[in-house]
Amino acid sequence: MEAFGRGCADTGLVFAASAHLFACGVPIAEFGGAEARERLLPGMCAGDLIAANAMTEADAGSDVSRLAATATAVPGGFVLTGEKSFATNGPVADVLVTYATTDPAAGHLGITAFAVDRTAPGVVVGEPFSKMGLESAAASTVRFDGCFVPDARVLGEPGQGGAIFQHSMRWERACLFAGYVGLLDRLLDRCVEHARTRRQFGRRIGDFQSVANRVVDIKMRTESARLLLYKACWEMDQGRGGELSVALSKLAVSEAAVASALDAVRIFGGHGYLREYGIETLLRDTVPSTVFSGTSDIQRLLIARELGL
Repeated sequence: MEAFGRGCADTGLVFAASAHLFACGVPIAEFGGAEARERLLPGMCAGDLIAANAMTEADAGSDVSRLAATATAVPGGFVLTGEKSFATNGPVADVLVTYATTDPAAGHLGITAFAVDRTAPGVVVGEPFSKMGLESAAASTVRFDGCFVPDARVLGEPGQGGAIFQHSMRWERACLFAGYVGLLDRLLDRCVEHARTRRQFGRRIGDFQSVANRVVDIKMRTESARLLLYKACWEMDQGRGGELSVALSKLAVSEAAVASALDAVRIFGGHGYLREYGIETLLRDTVPSTVFSGTSDIQRLLIARELGL
């Protein structure tokens, strides 16, 4: 994913593929029953099926324990009712990984996860949003109007949805953000090349300490973020919880991406503001990284909790 982020100039595509893999593929692979895995995973791996993550609601962004969408048990499955406000890949999805409240009195233990076919009666996908960045990652609302979902498409057991979502978020917060580490590498290369070749006052702009310091800061943020991300992924490989490392990694990578993209605009000057040079695109694509997969403030809250505060 890091190499994908470095080599692919379309960060929206990197993000869309990552949401497909980590927010959707992981819960289906690890918690889906035989029918769901056999029916969905081969197509998702081949690219014949696209998956969308439909969790966020108008009043349940950071607080995902209070979902307004409900799933009522009926013979053979559940009936889903409610609207999701921001589904990445929603407009192009073939399958929707979604979550709904099955026991309102149980809080986060009353949420259940589902893998829903886009063609199921009662699924209504909204028009694509016009967004600040990540334009290739189509997103929209998704509404469930009395949509029947068979028991075979329940992920895990009823009531396990909260834990399944947090599990998938550990993967997303670590592996998805490897794409942003790759973006930082690409951004650094662009800045170094520009500082070497752009001349002002008879000198390369890289000879000016104010410019050189910004390039150094980008390098420092990139390597620091990379090491935190590698540590988080290593802990996951070791079977550890990794909550602290994953939150530190997500926070470091996203904040480094925004700060470094802003520095790049300053290094490129007027060219950094023009679309043809692509620097302002990188800035717009980095800003949402501090919001999705848990905001920077939520990551700080998780870190503080892990430290015992």
